[in-house]
Amino acid sequence: MERRRIGGGRLKSAGYDAGEQRLEIEFVDGSLKAFKSVPAEVWRRFVASPNPASFYADRIEEEYAFDAGRAAGGSGARAKLDSLFGPGPSEG
Repeated sequence: MERRRIGGGRLKSAGYDAGEQRLEIEFVDGSLKAFKSVPAEVWRRFVASPNPASFYADRIEEEYAFDAGRAAGGSGARAKLDSLFGPGPSEG
């Protein structure tokens, strides 16, 4: 799956699988949405957009069905940091 860093708004990165027409969008809060049946042209226009966050809100968010989840490595990365430096101030 081709992945790219996406700047702006609450978007962090995005990936696209042309064979499955699957668009994955990772958000800065660690959440992930995997959109189904997204044409390659939508992916191309999304990553070429001067404002990907607006393109997402206007052309993707409510147009395509999705599965929600968490980005891989989120909790594992936190656990690794905690093992090195201890838990953050709000965690004890």
